[in-house]
Amino acid sequence: MAALRRLQNVTTHFSEPSAFLFLSRRGIASKLFVGGLSFFTTDKVLTEAFSQYGQVIEAKVVTDRVSEKSKGFGFVTYASHDEAETALTEMNGKPLQGRVIFVDHARPKTFGENDMPIARGPPTKKSDNEEVAKEEEIEKPR
Repeated sequence: MAALRRLQNVTTHFSEPSAFLFLSRRGIASKLFVGGLSFFTTDKVLTEAFSQYGQVIEAKVVTDRVSEKSKGFGFVTYASHDEAETALTEMNGKPLQGRVIFVDHARPKTFGENDMPIARGPPTKKSDNEEVAKEEEIEKPR
């Protein structure tokens, strides 16, 4: 009986649908990058501007951690790829709050010289040939 009660508590805790659960279940959401935003643009304004082209799951203006001021760009996540494509073609180059915005497909975060996505796990081990070549370069007199 206690196990059943615990299970019931867990299911009621997750009963509210979140954007993350929505995205993970459907797996077809599309994220757009929006650049050139006014520093006074808020998440609400971004949502209102882009919601006329489809179901906006999330609209986020990126802000500075310290000053909490807008960095002038943001991201909009749509429920489907078709809605995102429509918004991209319609909103790209259009004015929003007195500034011309630029819309493009969002790319995953990358790091380092290999431009590997951050969420893809540890970097792969270099092959033995590359390590030998680097050792030979180090040993060569100049």
